[in-house]
Amino acid sequence: MSTRMDRYTVPATAKTPVLDLEPGKGLLMISGCSIPENADHFFTPLLEKVTEYGTDPAERTVVRVQLSYFNSSSAKYLLDLFKELEDLHAAGRTKVSVEWCHAPEDLDMEEAGQDYKALLEFPVKLVEV
Repeated sequence: MSTRMDRYTVPATAKTPVLDLEPGKGLLMISGCSIPENADHFFTPLLEKVTEYGTDPAERTVVRVQLSYFNSSSAKYLLDLFKELEDLHAAGRTKVSVEWCHAPEDLDMEEAGQDYKALLEFPVKLVEV
């Protein structure tokens, strides 16, 4: 019997994105603007939830990122998040993919997605929205 964890949701604020981890669906959504006053305080609970998720992940895990803007400290924590998922992917625990969503004219966000794609060992799909 699965003891899959509960959904983890953090609402958006003016400076932080929505975080929505649905373990049963293998879906993590990060959407909005990410310029938290304290990135460690904001992202550490998410990283802990993803570690917990890794004990009983869905067969496939999709991370959909749709940020309008993020700062350098958020970029570091996103990479930490992706590396945590990459470990699960490499261990064969779940098939991870990232959907990096960006507006067609937002070249900075598209480039950021390309950068993550180059750093990661699982599929990163750039999606124009």
